Amino acid sequence: MLRPLIFALSAVCTFSYAGDLSENSLDAGKVSAQSKPVTLLGKGVEVGQNAPNFKVVDGSFTPVTLDNYQGQAVLLSVVPSLDTGVCSIQTKHFNEKVASEYPSVAMLTLSADLPFAQKRFCKAENIDKVVTLSDSVWHDFGKNYGLIIKDMGLLTRAVFVLDKEHKIVYKQLVDNLSKEPDYDSAIAALKKL
Repeated sequence: MLRPLIFALSAVCTFSYAGDLSENSLDAGKVSAQSKPVTLLGKGVEVGQNAPNFKVVDGSFTPVTLDNYQGQAVLLSVVPSLDTGVCSIQTKHFNEKVASEYPSVAMLTLSADLPFAQKRFCKAENIDKVVTLSDSVWHDFGKNYGLIIKDMGLLTRAVFVLDKEHKIVYKQLVDNLSKEPDYDSAIAALKKL
């Protein structure tokens, strides 16, 4: 009974990607997977612009937007899937080594994982300082930031730092999906806030 439902939901998700998204020309050719370039879909963003708002869900499927963090600096740690080694390392790094040093900065990890999987991961890995949010429902974050990997439906690996007015002050699009981000440069951006 669950299998037909999952198939139906995946068909809806795939349909929503088809035809309504253009390629992210701003970041074309900047990301690869297994030595092959990947195509990113969505609008793409640049340092200096106001961060686009987005609508995602938390672990209870409650909608969350960037507006929920008004007046607060934000670090957006974007991962393809928490069920993979590098994504797990990235999330644990920000939770264990960064969040406690910058308690006034909202630390958000975004992925296309279902909220159930995110909750399971956070419980198993003691993720308690970083908030995990899912782009699985509307794909709004991926569309607005140009981070959807074509033909995969996952988000590419990236890190953004937004100041208190939500202007993008730092953008790191990791050039290879199997690599961790440059944590030091992201932390340097946080220090400048």
